[in-house]
Amino acid sequence: VSIDLAKPDAMVLRYLEPQSSNVTWVHGDILDQNTMDRVLEDHEIDKIVHAAVYSATREDIERFESRRIVSINVEGTANILELARKAQVARFVYVSSVGVYEGLGSQGETLTEGTPLHPRQLYNATKYASELITHRCGEAHGFEAAVARLGGPYGPMERATGHRVVMSTLHQWTGKALRGETIDAETEDYWDFTYVLDIAAGIRTVLDAPSLTHEAYNLNRGVQVSAQELVSAFREATPSANINLRTGNDTDMPQSSSSGRIMDSSRIRDDLHFETRYDLIAGLEEYIQWRLEFGYTA
Repeated sequence: VSIDLAKPDAMVLRYLEPQSSNVTWVHGDILDQNTMDRVLEDHEIDKIVHAAVYSATREDIERFESRRIVSINVEGTANILELARKAQVARFVYVSSVGVYEGLGSQGETLTEGTPLHPRQLYNATKYASELITHRCGEAHGFEAAVARLGGPYGPMERATGHRVVMSTLHQWTGKALRGETIDAETEDYWDFTYVLDIAAGIRTVLDAPSLTHEAYNLNRGVQVSAQELVSAFREATPSANINLRTGNDTDMPQSSSSGRIMDSSRIRDDLHFETRYDLIAGLEEYIQWRLEFGYTA
């Protein structure tokens, strides 16, 4: 069962077509209790993955949409947790972000799940608040609760929606490459990119593991990639790309919640035996092929 504020469009339906018989779409708002009640009445639910969020990572959006960010990201989480309580689910997985590590980590340093957190920006703070609320509700209501903190996700189906307005670096780069535009890259930045199919597999691993020994798992490749390394991989995956490496802020590498932060991914490997499958080149090649197949050049 997939609950979404927007009805699935043609691209979503086409992408999920091989699994369409396994998906029931519910059109509704997580802030609307009637939607939650309808889901509970119409479906038997034993596990939940909560990924709905307002990804407002820019300060201008934060200032303009402060109340909505808090409502969707915190009140929405509380509503899904109430659904979990009523349904008496076995496990609840909250999809969080590397953004909870805001203000932490320097180049070459990896961030572990035990790192003390004190995020300040609204997106990051609401993600962390939702983590804490998720853990406590699990304890109070008797279901397993876990958090998956995503690091640098990219790949198919990333696009602008009403609640996602800041695109990833690789969304911008692949779009510009396919449109024949020059890509301006900042020489001093570094990232950790994780292909979306690895993200999905990792979430599934946390959801279906026979047992969980920790409450939070970093979900990422855990490999620091410099701008120079990114450019090299991108040119191998897309030889026709025109990339201009330069120093300065006016580039196509937007600062986001994942920029400059590298999470330690050893816990999910050691606890749940999960390994990412895609290196950067393989992920880029598959992502570009998907864009070409779907005619998506935005």
